[in-house]
Amino acid sequence: MTMPEDSAPPKKPAGHIVGEDLATLSLDELAERVVLLREEVTRIEAAIEAKRASADAAASFFKK
Repeated sequence: MTMPEDSAPPKKPAGHIVGEDLATLSLDELAERVVLLREEVTRIEAAIEAKRASADAAASFFKK
């Protein structure tokens, strides 16, 4: 037997929403958010570096 949609427990959002109220989160949930956000910062920094390298290569090519 399936539960009706309105009686299903509320789902927590996947990830982090900037500015979200953190008071309702447990210590474990907060620690998970920190890990998630650190991984995201690392991913963004890698994308920035890749774009910089691409832009530098293009600039070097067109300067010749």
